[in-house]
Amino acid sequence: MTTWLNMSLQDGASPIMEQMIFFHDHTLMIMLMIITTVMYMMTTLLWNKHTSRFMLEGQLIETTWTIAPAIILVFIAMPSLRLLYLMDEIHNPAMTLKAVGHQWYWSYEYSDFTKLEFDSYMIPQEENQMSTFRLLDTDNRIVLPMNSPIRLVVTAADVLHSWTIPSLGVKTDATPGRLNQTSFSINHPGILYGQCSEICGANHSFMPITIESVSANHFINWVSSLSE
Repeated sequence: MTTWLNMSLQDGASPIMEQMIFFHDHTLMIMLMIITTVMYMMTTLLWNKHTSRFMLEGQLIETTWTIAPAIILVFIAMPSLRLLYLMDEIHNPAMTLKAVGHQWYWSYEYSDFTKLEFDSYMIPQEENQMSTFRLLDTDNRIVLPMNSPIRLVVTAADVLHSWTIPSLGVKTDATPGRLNQTSFSINHPGILYGQCSEICGANHSFMPITIESVSANHFINWVSSLSE
């Protein structure tokens, strides 16, 4: 059971990730139908006794196997294009979060608030508690309000990094001297984990990302406590 769960996608925590999981399942169903049809036809050809020494062409079957794949590709392309548009569109964000990649930690700036910025380091293994995840928890978590569109601006201070949260369907490259942006909205409260997904040096695997999704009132209280 554990092996099967490791092979599957994480549960979606944003509308975009839920759409990506739906598109993944949609495409797999089409592939399953194609494989089933091809296997049936191959089995039939191997075991039947029908022969025809005088058949030189089959225009109907040739037309069918040319048009059918084109129709199948349309059923895959249309939801794919729609999803690509939704992933790239920025919809009136409620707030902006800036993430700066360093070797090997992340810095965060809440651009809509005054002097609200901090560095986020991985918690050392010797300081891990039973309630934390090894190599995934950080000393300063990103706190974000749920059900609010968030704009994420990503850059790097030294080398290439990649800010990635699989359960949100977000993976944005952090490039020195360049600002990349994306947006997301978190569906429910909880803690979400991610890591740098770019090979950025010796400690590449030790710069995790931790998001704490809270209610709007809790977020306002958190901001107020830090601003005092």
